[in-house]
Amino acid sequence: MTLAELITQARETLNTSLAARQQEQDALMALRSDENLTEDAVAARVATRDAADAEVTRRQTALDQLVAEQVREEELTALAARTTPTGNRPPAYDRAARVGAEERTYRPDQDRRGSAFETDVAAAFIGDYEARDRLARHMQEERVERGDQLVRAAGTGAFAGLVVPQYLTDLYAPAAAARRPFADACRPHDLPPQGMTVNLSRITTATSTALQTENAAVSETDIDDTLMTINVQTNAGQQTLSRQAIERGSGVEPVVLDDLFRRYASTLDGTLLNQATNGLTNVATAVAYTDASPTVVEMYPKVLEGLAGVEAALLDQASGENIAVMHSRRWYWMQNAMSSTWPLISQPGITAQMSGVNLGTTYGSGVRGTLPNGTPVIVDNNIATNYGAGTNEDELYLVDRNECHLWEDPNAPMYIRAEQPKLASLGVLMVVYGYFAYTHARYAQARKIGGTGLVTPTFTGV
Repeated sequence: MTLAELITQARETLNTSLAARQQEQDALMALRSDENLTEDAVAARVATRDAADAEVTRRQTALDQLVAEQVREEELTALAARTTPTGNRPPAYDRAARVGAEERTYRPDQDRRGSAFETDVAAAFIGDYEARDRLARHMQEERVERGDQLVRAAGTGAFAGLVVPQYLTDLYAPAAAARRPFADACRPHDLPPQGMTVNLSRITTATSTALQTENAAVSETDIDDTLMTINVQTNAGQQTLSRQAIERGSGVEPVVLDDLFRRYASTLDGTLLNQATNGLTNVATAVAYTDASPTVVEMYPKVLEGLAGVEAALLDQASGENIAVMHSRRWYWMQNAMSSTWPLISQPGITAQMSGVNLGTTYGSGVRGTLPNGTPVIVDNNIATNYGAGTNEDELYLVDRNECHLWEDPNAPMYIRAEQPKLASLGVLMVVYGYFAYTHARYAQARKIGGTGLVTPTFTGV
């Protein structure tokens, strides 16, 4: 077995250990929510979780050792190729070639616009072997620095997959994108390596207990489940560029690829929110807020009504990690309100007279703030703003984030394939794609606030 095969095997084993550790952590959190838990039970579960932690550490160490060994082997191979043993006297010190720290193949200090990388990609597809060698070195450098993310970036062909140097994507003004704030807040899972469905068993008929009359039959209800089938979906985009644009333009290819990445993220997130039948807007139970002159003070009780519905639906399955997901216009509207009233019950970390806390973070960076009852806020501009009869309403979602499940390929970032299907017209095709599956409906827990109270906001301080 080669070193590359051993590294691939070690990564797969590490992923399995990580999944097992997450299961142990989930089990521990579920146990802690049990009202009848004992210290011994918690200690036993913590010990099991810690054992899983140790296994992850052991697997990671083994992988790091293999990767380091592979890097060293490549360094020695390169060194052997650069030296030719002879019986001659060694050259003078100032005339001898020496090997030090090797620089990256594509460097921002030498090629800020990325033209060398673009030219090599195009040249490799018409048989330029030197360009292929440079791209191969670049891919090996990426595997060393980001190997855990690029296990399957390259396929069996010479250049089935290429990763654009990261510095190239930071030197221009990209088209704005809503990206994936809600998707990043969902409970993540690794997508199974095969199959186009994810199947879950859901108990639909529970057992029963009842007070027994002496000598009478004990209550019995046959437990039953229903198979929940979740489809694996493909998110993909492509762009065909002319060789003239790549070879004669400046920074064209990395700009296009980065824009495809942004559209990929936005499409994924928008699907989770808005897709017919399964999107959050279509599975959430409506909480109506109808008001011709809406105010933040009037809307806030609807938030509590929605959160109450989430917990009532989940009962002992509630994790307590509730989140509110809203459009940026709704978040700023809530911040604009001024009031002389405040909640009667204080919350941890919230000043009594405040109507929430703004954490001052940027869009897409996670939690933006908290509501007066401590619920974290996710701002996501993939939320539609054309609901209602006037096509000017948005919606505010309230969910237990651990019941918003998202399965993604563990080898993200997304794949890139550079091909040349139209040789006669000098075309270069770039494709970005990935597989995912999701569900918010394992339990009917999600709530959404909608209605005329959520029309385009006016910032009047109320």
